[in-house]
Parts: sequence; structure tokens; C-alpha cells
Amino acid sequence: MSDQLDTLFTQPVYASKQAEKEKTLLAALNELEAHHRAHCAAYSAITAAENAPNSVEKLADLPFLPVRLFKSHLLESISPEDRFKMLASSGTTGQQVSRISLDRRTAGYQTKAMVQIMQSFLGKQRMPMLVLDHPSVVKDRLNFSARGAGILGMANFGRKHCYALHDETMQPNWDAIDPFLEEFGNGPVFLFGFTFMAWKYFVRALEESGRTVNIPNGILVHSGGWKKLLSEAVDNDAFKQRTKAVTGISKIHNFYGMVEQVGSIFVECEAGRLHAPSFADVIIRRAHDWSVADHGEEGLIQVLSCLPHSYPGHSLLTEDLGQITGVDDCPCGRNGHTFAVHGRLPKAEVRGCSDTFDGAAS
Repeated sequence: MSDQLDTLFTQPVYASKQAEKEKTLLAALNELEAHHRAHCAAYSAITAAENAPNSVEKLADLPFLPVRLFKSHLLESISPEDRFKMLASSGTTGQQVSRISLDRRTAGYQTKAMVQIMQSFLGKQRMPMLVLDHPSVVKDRLNFSARGAGILGMANFGRKHCYALHDETMQPNWDAIDPFLEEFGNGPVFLFGFTFMAWKYFVRALEESGRTVNIPNGILVHSGGWKKLLSEAVDNDAFKQRTKAVTGISKIHNFYGMVEQVGSIFVECEAGRLHAPSFADVIIRRAHDWSVADHGEEGLIQVLSCLPHSYPGHSLLTEDLGQITGVDDCPCGRNGHTFAVHGRLPKAEVRGCSDTFDGAAS
């Protein structure tokens, strides 16, 4: 497994054409599939019940788990003493959250992957960083929320970190922001926040107060929370336009990712497309029979990643709708699949493997 990953990590993350990438990725995922069957009894039971083949000849034939399984079951391919940290997805009060167990090996893979992906968009020079959140969210370093894990992961690409919000009120902390921008605002600045946080507590707060900030060379990276914004009739284009109006920032990159596959993030390029990196990919499936959709056809997004060693999260069927928008043809020059996300499947109830799991695990 490490040999296949080493091959992927030694290449520029978007350099390989899709056909070439799939060969290396397929070999890595077949090895990972065997690893999880051997080390996770629950996953072995699922694949046995589904009569899934031991190895496959194309990515689309890999067995997959519905991502919601991680909300009801702790799936691990390591022993408890090898746990390095536990990640938890974000959720409202009373809502089940996913719990993801990482060993040091998997955490190392994910960090290495994030570096390669983000350097393609940020460059290798660490910039002063404005975090569009409050500092308390990263205090518990053993049990991270998705927000905390995301912030600490992205913090590696910045320096002189400044948290933009007050802990108590979630309002802009101008006593921190103003001196930070006075010192760094005319140069390159890296801003990161989760989409709804960045929108409600920074962009909207600026609009409502009549204030603006000037960060002409800023790069804003954000992710998640689109459901709340769409209810306010704010789409990706509106988010970019209104953010630029109050900050001067024109380089804004959304990314698609989830705590169940931390590290394998799909970043929106300058042309507005989400890109699959060399060690991950996406497949679009029809919801009625899980067959592979045609390019351009909307369906459920399946995410593949050869990073998860400590838990069987290498092939997951999400509850998000999307479509493939191209392959090896993006104007930005990055190769591989590009895709778009259209939102959540209404009242999503992904059946199939989840039912099989409950029976196999009981």
C-alpha cells in the first residue's frame, strides 16, 4: 500500500491524465480493500453479505459504504491502543455525528495530501492567516469537531494566525482584525473559514455594519454549510460577488470534503470546477439502482480515497447530488475528473449496504 501511495505522492497532484491516474489508484484501492477486510470484522461481514469481489478491474466496481454508517457505528481497522485521535462531524443538538478513528499513519497521509493539494492553490510560501472563526473551536486537540480539524489542518499553510471572531458573541473581533490587516493587509493573506461561518459572521457582519476591509491580495478558502446559504438565496456566485464587495478579495476557492474522508478534499479552481486529486476520485451513481451515471448526468456522489488506513472509508456513497463536468479538459490546466455539487438528496435515505451492515453486525 505504501508503495502505491508513494508513487502518487511523488507526482504533482493534478498532473496525471485520468486514464493513467486510474491505474495507480485502482492498485492502491485494491490493496486497501484487502487490508480493511482483514482488519475490520464489520467491514468484512458487509462485503461477504454483498458477495463483493476480492479485487476489481475498474474503480466503479469497488464496493462502497453509505457515509451515514459512520453516524451509527464506529468502524475501525486498528486496535483501540493504536488510535491517535478521534474526529467528529459537525451536527446540531440531538443529531448523530460521525466518529472517525485515526492512527498516526492515516493522519500522516492526510496531512501530506492536504499539503500537496493546497500548495497548488496557495503556493509554497506560508502567508499571514486570518481564521474566520473563534479560537475555542480548536482547544480540544484529542477530540476534534469537523470545524476544529479543518481549521488546524489549514493552519499549517499560514503564519501569524489571527482568529477573527469573539468566542462569546461570534461577532468580528476588530481589536484583533484591525492590527492584523494594518500589518499584513496589503500583501498576500490567507483566509479560511467554513462557508456559513464566513458568510454570516464575517461577510454579512461587514455588510450590516457598513464596514469594509481591503485585502486585495487575499485568498479565501471555504467549505461546507451551503444548505443554510441556499435557503437565503445565496449561491456560489453571489457568495463570491458579495465577499469581494466588502473585502476586495477576488481569489475565492470553495472545496468539497467530509470528515469521513479528511485529507481528500476537492478544491474549486479558478474556472469554477471542483477537482479530484491524484489519490482520490469521484463517481456519480443513479439513485434508483446505483448504476454509474453518464458524464453530465446528475446522481449521487461516490468518493474514493486511498488515504484511510485506520478505518474503511476508502469508498463511500454520499447523500450529495452532483455531476461530472469534465475530464482532463479544465481551462485551469489541472487534469483528472472535475465535477459540480448540486446539494443534498431530499430526505436522503441511502439503503442497500446500510441494511446489509445492520444485519451482518447484529
